[in-house]
Amino acid sequence: MIRAVVLDVDDTLCLTEAACFDLENDVLARLGREPMSRAAHVATWGLPLLQAMPRRSPGLDPDAFAAVYPEVLRAYVAAGRLDVVAPENLRALDELAAAGRRLMLLTSRTEAEMEHLMAPGHALTGRIAAVYHAGNVRHGKPDARAFDELLAATGLEPRQCLYVGDSPGDAQAANGAGLRFAACLQSGLRQRADFAPHHVDAFLDTFPDLVDTVTHLETPAAAGCDHRTDEGEMRLLRDRR
Repeated sequence: MIRAVVLDVDDTLCLTEAACFDLENDVLARLGREPMSRAAHVATWGLPLLQAMPRRSPGLDPDAFAAVYPEVLRAYVAAGRLDVVAPENLRALDELAAAGRRLMLLTSRTEAEMEHLMAPGHALTGRIAAVYHAGNVRHGKPDARAFDELLAATGLEPRQCLYVGDSPGDAQAANGAGLRFAACLQSGLRQRADFAPHHVDAFLDTFPDLVDTVTHLETPAAAGCDHRTDEGEMRLLRDRR
């Protein structure tokens, strides 16, 4: 049984790349710098922010960026422009929990970037059992050791956990740690071919497809296979429900 479903945040639980592109360019503008290109942003999407920004904006002082970023982040969150969890995604979380799955987040974000998602009263409060981020894990993705703290704290075996992410780095980390992996393609930034070097148990066209995918991965036919759920299979699974 898949006892835990572990979720990436960016472009998995929430669609965030486009909003982050605008947010980070707003920070650059406050620093008097030229905007980055969308291509540069997409090419480095998935890296920790302060590692990615000098590549997105060569010559940038990361400390100056870090000083301005929190204020702009809070403004975007308050305006509902960032980290909006769609109602259908919340329903999917509730269905997973009702089926006995423990729900956790594991992200490359810093604690400061996650504070608003962990705040009392947020829609995720009460749904998510634990949050692992750059502030409470020793290693970040794509290092397989990114899951060390989660596995130690829960006592779960890796194969009892499914990690859901949107990047090849997510797949690499999950594969290395022995977790099952599902790739969420909803953002449209990545295609199936991008994951070719890695084992993928299922592809999700949308986040809510995860509910049926978890059930399917527990069937004997799916166990141990490099299962890559296509749209036709997902329609059949939804129809059975």
